[in-house]
Amino acid sequence: MSTPYPAAERLDLVETLHGHRVADPYRWLEDAEDPRTREWSAAQDALTGEHLDALPGRGPLAARLHDLLSAGSVSVPLWRAGRAFSVRREPGQEHAVVLVREPDGSERVLLDPMAIDPTGLTTLDGWVPDLEGGRLAYQLSAGGDEHSVLHVLDVATGEDVEPPIDRCRYSAVSWLPGGEEFVFVRMVDAAEAPEGEQAFHRRIWRHRIGTPTTDDVLVDAPGLYDDHTYYGVRVSRDGTWMVVTANVGTARRDSLWVGRVDGDLVRVLTQDDDVQCAAWVDRDDLLYLHTTDGAPRWRLAVTDPATPQREHWRPLVAEDPGSVLDAVRRLEGPDGPRLALLRARHAVSEIALHHVDGTPDGAVDLPGTGSVIGLTVADLDTPAEHGKLWIGWTDLVTPPQVLRHEGGTTVLERTAPGSVDVPDVRSEQRAFTSADGTTVRMFVIAPAGSSGPRPTLVTGYGGFGISREPSYTASALAWVAAGGAYALVSLRGGGEEGEDWHRAGNRAHKQNVFDDLHAAAQALVDAGDTTPAQLSIMGGSNGGLLVGAALVQRPDLYAAVVCSAPLLDMVRYEEFSLGRTWNEEYGTAADPTELGWLLSYSPYHHVTDGVDYPATLFTVFESDSRVDPLHARKMCAALQHATAGRAPVLLRRETDVGHGARSVSRTVGLAADQLAFLAAHTGLEIHHP
Repeated sequence: MSTPYPAAERLDLVETLHGHRVADPYRWLEDAEDPRTREWSAAQDALTGEHLDALPGRGPLAARLHDLLSAGSVSVPLWRAGRAFSVRREPGQEHAVVLVREPDGSERVLLDPMAIDPTGLTTLDGWVPDLEGGRLAYQLSAGGDEHSVLHVLDVATGEDVEPPIDRCRYSAVSWLPGGEEFVFVRMVDAAEAPEGEQAFHRRIWRHRIGTPTTDDVLVDAPGLYDDHTYYGVRVSRDGTWMVVTANVGTARRDSLWVGRVDGDLVRVLTQDDDVQCAAWVDRDDLLYLHTTDGAPRWRLAVTDPATPQREHWRPLVAEDPGSVLDAVRRLEGPDGPRLALLRARHAVSEIALHHVDGTPDGAVDLPGTGSVIGLTVADLDTPAEHGKLWIGWTDLVTPPQVLRHEGGTTVLERTAPGSVDVPDVRSEQRAFTSADGTTVRMFVIAPAGSSGPRPTLVTGYGGFGISREPSYTASALAWVAAGGAYALVSLRGGGEEGEDWHRAGNRAHKQNVFDDLHAAAQALVDAGDTTPAQLSIMGGSNGGLLVGAALVQRPDLYAAVVCSAPLLDMVRYEEFSLGRTWNEEYGTAADPTELGWLLSYSPYHHVTDGVDYPATLFTVFESDSRVDPLHARKMCAALQHATAGRAPVLLRRETDVGHGARSVSRTVGLAADQLAFLAAHTGLEIHHP
């Protein structure tokens, strides 16, 4: 790069941790308020702005992305006593809106984030109607901070019925019958927690509409508030039973309590049981347990909620060794009830029907290789809609749509509201072999009829048991429309093949995730689809860690990298934001053995002077309350100092947005910059449409 990078002081700071000498020359960049950090960040802004403004493909890519996103989106209906609640985004809308359809078929907007805040900086974090469809609890965040504030509105008038309740980040809400009360999760007041630790302490409360939160009743049980960080709560339809789950950070283990709403909760699972379990009391008064107990790909069991202990669990649907059981719905029908089981086979969705005794009863036809993104049935108070199953569907080239399965037939009920010119592509799922001989899969899309090496963008996630499934992605299609190829890899660390797949890519096994990505890239090169000079990678959050590790481990294999909202200093990640809640996924630097895991791949600590590193663009969000932008600042400074090549290393910052949801215009702006940067450094020529 011809323009010099902003000056960044290198500290002679080396700490000895459990016998390891750990250098941290840019620790001063951890402090966003330090005048040196402010000056350095402003200089990076100017440098990055100059580079991005000069990219020839930025405008055409933004136009293409806007067109692809103009398809909008629709969701499956959520039924409440004849009313159907859903979400839709029309072409031109910055955010999706919540709609309600009345029993007479009339439909109206119930919640519009842009009407609440015309700047587009307020996002809707979640919503749930009461059982009678008369009230709606909804949560809003401002400026990307994800600090949800809980509101309740009257569905008939659209007006809030009580003052908002703060401290509701990551808070479950479950209504009691009648719409006058709900049970919800709330962070404690800052004064009730050690300084800086409010986000790690929550309580479950029973709240009556119209009364002050000081009158809320605490839900308690032995061990419920011992060390747990996050909680889920579900009340049965008749208001009799309550199910509570709790987790320590993001550990994939559930503590579980079951009991009567007005009685005592019985502890069923502890963290030591090392079991995941989603549980609920359904319409037949049975406790259903969707669990990894003895089944890393999940199974279904039942019991009487009065005897919820594991010794009373009765197997209902066994684990399928070839697929992952993702969800269960009870479907009422003219021939009696059925169970609809959503499975993922190598990340591709399928739905099987079972009798309530667990025996198979056929399958639901789906359009092809894609993903179910919503699955609903009518509630007991909407009998006219019984026997119908609503399915949210998408695939690599299909915007979200709604299918309806009824009487053995699946039909298209509603498409995305906008028309869109999807490029003509060919898509396939490929298998390849990783470094240790494990078979891994990836979805690949490329222009139809194309052959020969071309600029290729590879992405994945590989963490926290989260699956990345084939779905409509505007950035992928914009890249392919320009002539590139795009690959989505089902990396270990994710949930695509169950909990064993997840554990094969976390903690001591994290290197497997990076090896899977390298193997995917090499497989594409070996197949003649691309070359290292045309190969780029992109990832965000844990996926930012993925590509950060990849670029320092194999700088020869990748020409360009976009690293978004990343974790990069794995020695100190627990010190900031929500980092301490992730140590079950990565390990903790407080433990000598686990520090060794972290140091073995921590991207910041593997930057080496004199290496020709790929072109790298870090994208960060100053309101990010999950992953602190300090990771990208430190890594950017380290790479700018170390690289021996001319490929640029840049930092793109945004304010007033965070880690999660954002408006369409902000989405287009970010993706256009990211893709234009990758295109410029992999030889993808972007032409005006």
